[in-house]
Amino acid sequence: MHSNRHFRWEDKAEIMAFVQGVSFAHLFVQGDDGPLVAHVPVVVTGEGHLRFHLALSNPVAKQIEGRVALASIAGAEAYISPDWYGADDQVPTWNYVTAEITGPVTRLSDTDLAAQIDDLSAEHENRLLPKKPWTSGKMSPGLFDGLLKSILGFELKAESVVGTRKLGQNKPAEQIAGAVAGLRAAGNPAVADLMAGRVE
Repeated sequence: MHSNRHFRWEDKAEIMAFVQGVSFAHLFVQGDDGPLVAHVPVVVTGEGHLRFHLALSNPVAKQIEGRVALASIAGAEAYISPDWYGADDQVPTWNYVTAEITGPVTRLSDTDLAAQIDDLSAEHENRLLPKKPWTSGKMSPGLFDGLLKSILGFELKAESVVGTRKLGQNKPAEQIAGAVAGLRAAGNPAVADLMAGRVE
């Protein structure tokens, strides 16, 4: 990750909260014949590691165990028009929030795999309240365990956690305010809200 000093994000607890909020990663690993990528929902453990699962048929599942992987988690992003700054000689840019977590990957036991699925669904079912949450206990006896045989679970031990919040911190407040207004008019409130929170 390019770590520009203006945009560097170093608060590990904040980064991991962001990762948990997004809960989806692009997972890269060097395979036997070149780089591989998987797209996976993730759960952040109490120790700050990532747990995920892959289909048995996924080529990454056959090669990731014991290797170092990189999980890239992307949040809100948006094109920034130079016209929004209200100043001369500006150029277009892209604002975004992202994190990268790197570390070795180990295989989960069958028990931990089932727990990973339950933790993942519980996290997201809670976001749907007041809907009554789905649980694996709602399935017919034996069906959930049978479905688990088609996937493998893994844990990425987070040895490196880095983040970037590129939200115009290198611009004066009036230019940030102009970009925030432009983003809102363009229908991108997520990045506008993040940028507005950075104006001091």
